[in-house]
Amino acid sequence: MDILKEFLIPFSGLKLGKHQFEFQVNNTFFTHFGYDEFNSSDIKMKVILEKKSNMLELNFSHSGTVNVPCDLTNEDFDLPIKGKMKLIVRFGEEFNDENDEFIILPHDEFQVNVAQYIYEMIVLSVPTKRIHTGIKDGTLQTEALQNLEKFSPTETKAKEIKEIDPRWEGLKKLLTDKK
Repeated sequence: MDILKEFLIPFSGLKLGKHQFEFQVNNTFFTHFGYDEFNSSDIKMKVILEKKSNMLELNFSHSGTVNVPCDLTNEDFDLPIKGKMKLIVRFGEEFNDENDEFIILPHDEFQVNVAQYIYEMIVLSVPTKRIHTGIKDGTLQTEALQNLEKFSPTETKAKEIKEIDPRWEGLKKLLTDKK
């Protein structure tokens, strides 16, 4: 967990007001959480800590790319992601993070660990359906797409399918004649 030490923000020596912290997140960060869905990642995280007399406000924002396989073609591609989140830190008798909007730190604490919140924020900003941008604009050329196009029905085949065998027409007449 040595790499996660860089995600500790010491607030005890800071003056009241806003302070900015920046982090670079890559796959080594995600391995500490046992998350391996990204082939690679390059995400810039910015945290603005506003220290007030009785609480802290943390505003998270991130932008970058994660390399993931496409759900349709299974081709790896760089998916751009971004997101924002706000977290309020209050002080109390013991640590409590049961609420999504704020956490409670003990009065004697002098730093806050933001690694878990950064992890959750990034993972939740990735869409559930990951579609290659080349599919959306029609520029992607892969072997899988070429095979799909090769075996898909052409207009002449579609017309042949639509034409009904005359024997079936005769059977349909029997159904309509019953009425």
